[in-house]
Amino acid sequence: MEYNTLREDINLHEYGRHVQQIIQICVKIEDREKRNQMAREIIELMGQLNPALRNVEDFRHKLWDQLFIISDFKLDVDSPYPKTTRALVEKKPEPLPYPQGKIRHRHYGKNVESLVKKALEEKDPEKRQAFAQTIGNYMKLVYQNWTKENTNDDIIKNDLRILSHDGLKLGLEDNISALTSNGNNSRIRNDVSARPGRDNRGGQNGQRNNNGGSGNNKNRNKYYGKNRNNNPK
Repeated sequence: MEYNTLREDINLHEYGRHVQQIIQICVKIEDREKRNQMAREIIELMGQLNPALRNVEDFRHKLWDQLFIISDFKLDVDSPYPKTTRALVEKKPEPLPYPQGKIRHRHYGKNVESLVKKALEEKDPEKRQAFAQTIGNYMKLVYQNWTKENTNDDIIKNDLRILSHDGLKLGLEDNISALTSNGNNSRIRNDVSARPGRDNRGGQNGQRNNNGGSGNNKNRNKYYGKNRNNNPK
């Protein structure tokens, strides 16, 4: 018995050893026309064995590339696509450069430093203070995720001062946990709740519903009461 461990390696495992053996037979065919015909039949077989490739754009081109890979680039046939080579397949991508730069407070990340730099470019004092409030709130959120515990606002304010080189400062009265948009949201909610007809319990619509309902109840009770008095027991 011959074990698979003693046989040659399979170049593409998704097609199995039998397809590789068929391709090896195709490589040894001397007649070029018969070799081309058999290669086209092998392409059809590979498409049936791997139907997932049908969802890939230009899947037949991929099948022809896999055909040459399985043959160890020894198959010489007329391909409708440019023939792939070993150097092209084994070519390694160029390494991506990793961004270098020292982060003084690593738990805040690089984004906080970018935000601080952007805030320092603002000339308007009010907008710069709004920047500081927003950045401080984000710094507190990141700090809590890093330490998994509540933090003191004084630590956040001091770190913000250090990161901005005294360019951004939050006073003692500034509440870091309060977002700058809370005031606008509360004003919008108050405006919506003050509109007439938004609640059936108050406003003009609510009074009309209550009066109409009470009048209908009186008429209905009068009608049924009259009928009960006229009906004999």
